[in-house]
Amino acid sequence: MTTSVPPVNGQVIGLAHYASRAALERVLARSGTTFEQSVALRAVSDDGGTTERARVTNRLTASLKIDEPAALRTVEELTARGLLEEPAPGRLSLTDSGRELFASVRTAGDEIAARVYAGIPAEDLAAAGRVLALVTERANKELAGA
Repeated sequence: MTTSVPPVNGQVIGLAHYASRAALERVLARSGTTFEQSVALRAVSDDGGTTERARVTNRLTASLKIDEPAALRTVEELTARGLLEEPAPGRLSLTDSGRELFASVRTAGDEIAARVYAGIPAEDLAAAGRVLALVTERANKELAGA
């Protein structure tokens, strides 16, 4: 039996994204965390555990294509849950609980990715990465011009 390879287009890219995201969201659901909240936690973690509130909301709006009120709600949800705190006006920090949750989410995500990408040659992954980065750049230009 031969498997036909579909041409790369938005549908194929979207299906891969949603399948991977659904696998991660199963993990997130166990802790009552949304995908948006996990992205916000990652943004703070990537900046060493403390960052500017505006940087987190900008990352959410830019990467998830959500509006600013939705991004602010996401940050407030994490603060209300005690996963983020505001050590100074306009700054956000991971709490110990937030750091622990994010570490467990990151570990689970890494394990999922290892299984999903297992056996795919590095050169194929590199080519896919280059293509997807270019598609993202062009789509963002389309959004900016709209």
